[in-house]
Amino acid sequence: MFGVELTKSFIYKYRYFLGYGIISLGLIAVLLFAGLYLPGGLSAEETESAIKSNSINYGDAGSIAITNLPYHLLQKASFVLFGVSVFSIKLPSIILAFLSGIGLVLLLNRWFRSNIAVLGSVIAITTGQFLFIAQSGTPSVLYLFWPVWLLLLANLITTKQKKPQLQLASKVAFFVTAALSLYTPLSLYALIALATAVFLHPHLRFIIKQLSWRQVVASSVAGIIILIPLMSAILQTPSLGLSLLGVPTSWPEWGNNIAAVSAQYAGFGGSEGTNLMTPFFALGSSLLIILGIIYRMSRVRATAKSYVIVIWMLMLLPVIVINPNFTTVTFLPLVLLLASGLGALLRYWYKLFPFNPYARVAGLVPIVILVGALVFTGVDRYVYGYRYDPELVGSFSRDLKLVPKETNRLLVSEDESEFYHVYTQFEDDVELIDQPEGDVFTTTKAAKGNFKDYEISQIVTDNTATEADRFYLYKKID
Repeated sequence: MFGVELTKSFIYKYRYFLGYGIISLGLIAVLLFAGLYLPGGLSAEETESAIKSNSINYGDAGSIAITNLPYHLLQKASFVLFGVSVFSIKLPSIILAFLSGIGLVLLLNRWFRSNIAVLGSVIAITTGQFLFIAQSGTPSVLYLFWPVWLLLLANLITTKQKKPQLQLASKVAFFVTAALSLYTPLSLYALIALATAVFLHPHLRFIIKQLSWRQVVASSVAGIIILIPLMSAILQTPSLGLSLLGVPTSWPEWGNNIAAVSAQYAGFGGSEGTNLMTPFFALGSSLLIILGIIYRMSRVRATAKSYVIVIWMLMLLPVIVINPNFTTVTFLPLVLLLASGLGALLRYWYKLFPFNPYARVAGLVPIVILVGALVFTGVDRYVYGYRYDPELVGSFSRDLKLVPKETNRLLVSEDESEFYHVYTQFEDDVELIDQPEGDVFTTTKAAKGNFKDYEISQIVTDNTATEADRFYLYKKID
């Protein structure tokens, strides 16, 4: 009776609908929290991204010969609409992270059972790694956005749609997404992994043969048109092609690189003095990933999904060792392995009591505790790490939020001039100067000094323990 009543209850019937609703609301909440409050400042990479985005000139072909062009175009549009601020610099990443989160939920729902999709999605979007790339005003979010939607669209293509229009739309969307993704370094490897899996796996070969080749050719034309600026840029700047492949400009230091990669994935002792929290996943999630690898290799290694994941990871491994800064690109395949490990754990757990409804419900308690602990650990590491870890906190500047409202003239150091030129370009009331002038002016900490005929009238500080003085307001001596 208990089992029958449970299955007829409202919560049970709509459990997945409610679960996805909670995930969507939670995703919005964590993105706004991460984007507006933590870390609350800009890293050196974010200021460089803003400079690069602002340098794009539609009349200058050379200015578009850059990696991650779609992201920088979106970031420049954000500047035009909202000016230059911490929020506008991060806004493109927040939007793309939200779309990535939605795509991840849909992808996991198609690759796994609904219960695994819900739990896996919750764990993934609350990891410190996801929260960091979601608020980082750099193109790093594309390392998640592109593969999520490529795999999801590829899955839609290989699934029969009730309406032919949807089948065509899936193909067009896939080729357009694939073309745009090629502007981002290492995205080519995800496409090669998909193509290799199709070539090697008999079921995938059979499905591809059933596709309408007229639709495939028509869809590929759209992708080729999008790639024309990229191909032109590579012809003009061949080094751009090497950057997209992840080929370093200098010979890598293998020992340092291996140590850096090891810290990223297994450095459970804490941060390594960079603006990226280590390790990549917390210990509990890492154990689920290991379980997922074992499950994929021992039980379901012949499936098309296993082919894609294994080939993809094998292709990325040498590239990551050469370029440890690109470890974010492994986030999605690791999340898929995490979901596989979680699924294997649930299958084994339910085998212990396949028919007893009381035992099955009671058996959910440890699973809920496990998932809750992983979620809490992910959020806790992110919140406290970027608020209190001295190595991490010191990697972010909050100066843009502290520029005094009464500033009309701003004097900065030579190293800061390029970024503040971007800032003043969208601030009509602020003029960038290279020497003291007028009755009052403001300097950054790096540009302060003893200026003839001027005295300090105010010092703007932040809440850091050291070097808290950020801006100096000077006024002319009467």
